[in-house]
This record gives sequence, C-alpha cells and structure tokens, in this order.
Amino acid sequence: MNPTLTASPTASTFAVRGPLSGALQDALTRAGAAADPEDVVALAEEAVAGADDLLRDDDVQLSLFLLYASAYGSVPEFDPDREWDPQLLEARRVLEDAFEAALREVVPVDPLPECSQGEVAAALFALTSADAGPSLSRYVAKKATRAQALEFLVQRSIYTLREADPHSWAIPRLHGRAKAALVEIQADEYGGGRPDRVHAEIFAKAMRGAGLDDRYGGYVDAVPAITLCSLNAMSLFGLNRRLLGAIVGHLAAFEMTSSIPNRLYGDGLRRLGFGDDVTDYFDEHVEADAVHEQIAGRDLAGALAEDQPELLPDIMFGASACLTVDGLVGAHMLEKWQSGESSLRLPEVVG
Repeated sequence: MNPTLTASPTASTFAVRGPLSGALQDALTRAGAAADPEDVVALAEEAVAGADDLLRDDDVQLSLFLLYASAYGSVPEFDPDREWDPQLLEARRVLEDAFEAALREVVPVDPLPECSQGEVAAALFALTSADAGPSLSRYVAKKATRAQALEFLVQRSIYTLREADPHSWAIPRLHGRAKAALVEIQADEYGGGRPDRVHAEIFAKAMRGAGLDDRYGGYVDAVPAITLCSLNAMSLFGLNRRLLGAIVGHLAAFEMTSSIPNRLYGDGLRRLGFGDDVTDYFDEHVEADAVHEQIAGRDLAGALAEDQPELLPDIMFGASACLTVDGLVGAHMLEKWQSGESSLRLPEVVG
C-alpha cells in the first residue's frame, strides 16, 4: 500500500497511512460510541491481503501500533473504553496472526540447545555474538552527521520513551527464578525507586537536550513502518500469554546486544558536540546492560527453559526475532544515510 501523509478527516492524533489505520484511529478516539461505523475486521483482512511486505507495510504497522497503544494507555486521546471493544480486538487478532506468521517466515532459528540453564545461556550468547552485519552503532560513533544523530534519536524514541514496558507484561506470567530475574532487570529499567533515573525519563532528557520533542509518539508520523514493526514485535510477544517464551527470549537478546553499542552511541554523540544531558542515557546502559545480559541469559531465559522446556523453541525464536527486526531497522537507516538520504518519512522534523 502506498503511504500517505494526509491527516485523517475524523481524527488528528497521527497521520493516516491507509484505510485501516484511519478507521482504527477514528474508533479509538470516539468516546461513547457503541459500535464502529466501518467494519474494521474486514479492513484488517483487506490490509493483510494487500500487503506485499507485512513488516514494512505502513497501514498494517501503524494499525498495530494504534491498537497496542490503546492497551498501554500511551496515547491520552484514545478512549479507554475502547480497549476491550470486541470488533477492535478481532481486527487486532487478524493483524497479529498475519504479523506473527510473517515474522516466523523471515526469522532464522538455529538448532535448539539442551534445556539446561547453562546451555540455553551459552546458545543465546553465541547467537547474539554471531551478527557480522553492518553496525549502526559504529557508524554513529565514527561517521554520522549531527542531522543523522538527531534522526537516530527520533527513530529510537518510538520504543525508548516507553522503555521496558513491553517486557513487563511477562512479570505476572512467570514464577520462581525467572520471575525474580525479570523483576531484578525491570527494577533497574524503572530507576530503582528514583523517578529521575527511569530509563525512559533519562531518554526524554536526551531528547530535550538535543532540541527534540520528548512527548511519547511525537515522531510516529516521521518514522517508517519498519521502525514501528520493531516495537510491534515486542508488543505482540508481551501482550499474548501464549508467546511468553518469545518475550523472554527477546529481552535476553535485547540486553545482550546493548552494552557495547550504547558505548559507541555515546561516543558518537560526544564527537558531535552533544552534552551530558544527551549522552547520559547511553552511558547509563553501558554498565547496567553488562550486568543485565548475564541475568537475562542465565537467570531469566535459561531458568525458564529449564523449568518449562516446552517454551524453549519460542525463547530462541524471540531472541532471533529481536536481532532480525532490529537489524532491518539498522540496515534501513544505514542504507539511507550512505546514499545521502534521510531515514525518516518526514526529514524536516530534524531540520
């Protein structure tokens, strides 16, 4: 489907990218209505059928983002009464089934390790160490321009201004060792009781320091579908109890690939003259995630696989999905930058 930057005639929260995202935004912002004026389920089926590449389809990925935003409560304009609207949930299921199938088609999964804590952790470390593709963090450290660094912050804001929230859905679904490990990681993500050290808040400070909008969702219109896809994959895994293994595997891979890249991002931002208010977020993650990767690999993912062996396939799938989708986002940005183009749909937002 061809993206459009034309605002919805009935809702102005985000620019519409197709018939489904327009109808959903209308439904989510209309307080007190008993039923949707359009059949959003049929529109969801049409959007899926018409998508050449579901992971990069603007209408599908924005629509998933909107439905998940309703569950998170991250967009104040969305009526909370619509969160459990049966028609919207059915449309979400149509999109989720197709999205999960598309992910499973493109995500490579290696032979499964033995279901022991040590073997699973070792397999995850091997998986996350094997990526030899182009490095976005090295590019930012050595070559990125100031405008590209601002684009990087904009791209990261879609998830990072809600950092940790997708993975926290797993807390009530775990027990024992795995639950304790996840809570230990998430306690750090949420500042350990200090509101000013909540990681999402530290990133918001970085956005302000760089002269950018720190409101959640402020740059949704500017980013491509593949960036929305990265957050949507986390939300898919986190919000569906049957995918508990996948969200745990995703977090393990996320933490295992964070410490060194964040050091490089911080170095690149300092090279470009940004101050401590911008680099603090990245510096914080160098040490924190070096600890988190050990907890996530062994005490969370490894312990969960040992305690519930039936979840091992999805643990490894979730980890590989994290690397694959985030790799696609990074490849998009590098390809655009190296060809002298913007990685954003709306380059002027950092102009």
